[in-house]
Amino acid sequence: MAVNTLRLLSADMVQAANSGHPGLPMGAAAMAYVLWAKFLKFYPGEPSWPDRDRFILSAGHGSALLYSLLHLSGYNLPLEQLKNFRQWASRTPGHPEYGLTPGVEATTGPLGQGMANAVGMALAESFLAARYNRPEFDILNHYTYVLAGDGDMMEGISYEAASLAGHLKLGKLIVLYDSNRITIEGSTALAFTENVRNRFEAMGWHTEYVPDGNDIAVIERAIETARQEPARPSLIEVKTEIGFGAPNKQGKASAHGEPLGEQELLAAKRRLGWPEQSFYIPEEVSLLFRDIFERGKEKFLSWEQKYSSYARAFPSPAGDLNRILKGDLPLDWETIWQTFGFDIKPAATRTASGKIINHMAGHMPELMGGSADLAPSTKTILTGESDYSSENRGGRNIRFGVREHAMGGILNGLAYHGGVRPYGGTFLVFSDYMRPSIRLAALSKLKVIYVFTHDSLAVGEDGPTHQPVEHLLSLRAIPGLTVIRPADTFETALGWRWALETASGPTALILTRQDLPSLDLSLKSVIREGLPHGGYILAEGFRSLLDVTLIATGSEVHLALEARSLLEKENIAARVVSLPAVTLFQKQDSRYIKSVIPENIPTLVMEAGVTLGWRTYWDNDSHVCGVDKFGASAPGSVVMRNYDFKAENILDNVRAMLKNKTDG
Repeated sequence: MAVNTLRLLSADMVQAANSGHPGLPMGAAAMAYVLWAKFLKFYPGEPSWPDRDRFILSAGHGSALLYSLLHLSGYNLPLEQLKNFRQWASRTPGHPEYGLTPGVEATTGPLGQGMANAVGMALAESFLAARYNRPEFDILNHYTYVLAGDGDMMEGISYEAASLAGHLKLGKLIVLYDSNRITIEGSTALAFTENVRNRFEAMGWHTEYVPDGNDIAVIERAIETARQEPARPSLIEVKTEIGFGAPNKQGKASAHGEPLGEQELLAAKRRLGWPEQSFYIPEEVSLLFRDIFERGKEKFLSWEQKYSSYARAFPSPAGDLNRILKGDLPLDWETIWQTFGFDIKPAATRTASGKIINHMAGHMPELMGGSADLAPSTKTILTGESDYSSENRGGRNIRFGVREHAMGGILNGLAYHGGVRPYGGTFLVFSDYMRPSIRLAALSKLKVIYVFTHDSLAVGEDGPTHQPVEHLLSLRAIPGLTVIRPADTFETALGWRWALETASGPTALILTRQDLPSLDLSLKSVIREGLPHGGYILAEGFRSLLDVTLIATGSEVHLALEARSLLEKENIAARVVSLPAVTLFQKQDSRYIKSVIPENIPTLVMEAGVTLGWRTYWDNDSHVCGVDKFGASAPGSVVMRNYDFKAENILDNVRAMLKNKTDG
């Protein structure tokens, strides 16, 4: 009865919206019920309970099933919200959204993402348990469960993430694979005929097979067996029928992504022996889920008592754990920054970032991350810290391997779980491989930090395949992602500080391979005040009446400073504006923006990236020195000069701009 309640509540939701995916909820209801009723550790009264099990619906199109489970289990999701499925301002959107609906652990829908998120969550659980649990006090001891479908298994990110999970032997990760053999276009036989269980076994997973997706006893035994497998993650393939119960659509692609229709829904209810009324919930089912709620409450209260005893017995780690689970900064935050030593020698901003990461890691045990096989180049290794591995769950260096997309999804999972401040590094050009995960981090407001190095044509000899051109614009286009391209060590430190202290979502730090001079440290206070605004006046003209404003980001700031000095010799007064975070600058009030970039003054922008986006903000007297074609293979300084990133070209452009203005 409970299983049919889940099936038909979900089908009613889709029908009421006249939009959605009834097939998965109707086919997978039995395995979802077994998991939630028999195994899942949760308490709706405390949705953020740190030791709850995590459930991720990777096949996010089946959201109606998750909302039905959340409502019946007692989360703050009233029946009215189910009736408003997929409607404006409801808490039941078409795909689950973290932070919007209580009980939703991750934003899913783009297939495969939930699989990677779950790897991050399982990794976070084992890391925190290794660090903070004590004998007789297993404060953090929970499982991560995933419900995934055929589409999840086809996506490349799931391969990457599952490969790493098998290598790391994440035994508390259990995936329920809803193998219904149907996608939007029809049978999976059209494009997907591999043996999924064999593939996962080859990646070091334990697998189970349930031939009948409605056999509750067999599903229960399979999950219990998986829970007893501490050294391997588990995949349980459950053969189901999409749209189970709908007499004319069961097992067909038409059940996947469209409402059943009033007549077919009515026929399904009759076939399953169900009342014809919409959104019907039997009293017996309500009582059953009330018992589940009470069991969860008992587990939570027992954990609270254990945590109180733990805090008395181990006040120092308990206090640390309490802080990081809340996401608070260390109490001596200001002192931490004051003790960082700034070197005035020329340095690549990737090198500066590496020193900052290591300085912060000594004060923030929650800081954890790594690189997609590029740590020596991205400078993302924590020196003196061990690697996270199957033998060492407390290690803070994560070796993601050459798996950029999985790294992005796993970083999101670490952030979703809580208790970890994750970062990940790769070359800027390879951020393309991570973009779907970055976008979801922004949508979910996750405090993930991306360390993107080798930021321009100055990469040099590796050539156009490795020289990012369009990437800055592309990343800035993602709502909620803050992109910071610092000009030296000090701006890099301030970028890291902003990301750790202020950011309400993800931050991308865009860093150089080549050494850059240090900015004038007598301007520390100016830079410190200016960077959080996204842009600021770095160097003023030699007279109050300006002729031109030079705007630059990152390495090009030094070119702007050089050009300013040369222009002064020609009696041209130039202001230099450092604009490390364009999107932050755009959020400032117009008064501040105009004080930095005055109106009616010719403007020249310098950035080693595409000019699209810059031309929007300034008038016809302005010019952009950028790159609207791919790079070339040669030493970095040679490439930059040949693409006109040289002082002589800047002077020529300024002269032409001023002549045009005079002639006009």
